[in-house]
Amino acid sequence: MLSRVVVCFFGMLKNLVEYFTYLPQKRRYWLSYGGIGLFLLVTALYFQHVREELPCVVCIQVRLWISLLVLLALTGWLVRTSQWVNAVNLAVFLTAVGLVERSYLLLGTERGFIFADCGFDLGLPTWFAIEETLPWLYRVETSCGYTPELLFGITMAESLMALSIMFSVISFAAVLLGFKRMLTQD
Repeated sequence: MLSRVVVCFFGMLKNLVEYFTYLPQKRRYWLSYGGIGLFLLVTALYFQHVREELPCVVCIQVRLWISLLVLLALTGWLVRTSQWVNAVNLAVFLTAVGLVERSYLLLGTERGFIFADCGFDLGLPTWFAIEETLPWLYRVETSCGYTPELLFGITMAESLMALSIMFSVISFAAVLLGFKRMLTQD
């Protein structure tokens, strides 16, 4: 009985490894990242413009990371059958790590275990003044404090933290196994 469980476990593990190895070559992988990213941006805009929950500097930085994730998802979708897919997926992983860091800062500020100096300056170079180009999406309008509740008592910061960790884990597994496959094919 125990041997069947072990064989079943290793069979499932082998299938999971194979799934993550070829995941970046699938349309739904990139469409999922792009779709979730767009959904997050639309949700943020709904809270900002309809519910009048004004964004802070960290919120806007999170939006920038999510916007980059959407652009990378589009790029990954376009190059998914080429050798560049692993490089784009590595960029997705690094973006997800940046999103984890900003989400953690947002959650820590909300919960009070991080005391950050949260002003109105995004800290971007003058040549990338996106807050002037797209103020309806990227303009800082308040100082940091709390994030609005989404559903069932879960705040925006908590959900961002969970999603960004999920993005990091999935993209890391796909990057690791994708590069392993590349190295063993040569």
